[in-house]
Amino acid sequence: MHSAEDTDRIIEMAWEDRTPFEAIRMQFGVSEGEVIKLMRNNLKRKSFNLWRRRVNEGVSRKHLKKRSAEISRFKCSRQRSISNNKISKR
Repeated sequence: MHSAEDTDRIIEMAWEDRTPFEAIRMQFGVSEGEVIKLMRNNLKRKSFNLWRRRVNEGVSRKHLKKRSAEISRFKCSRQRSISNNKISKR
């Protein structure tokens, strides 16, 4: 089981369009199915439905195989490294 902080970060990453499920798996060891369960249990029903609809769209960026070749990174430019999840000081 993940800490509350990890759960919050997984939800945040899942909500971001640019962050693929593979990045969540790489960092937290959580599969796509587990992310879906986590989102279902932690979001309001309407918010979960909106998120699922967006993820399942044909233009979804959540799956590396479906995303445009123009997107070559999945972490924020302000993020120090994917493992630390810290926004660098300006």
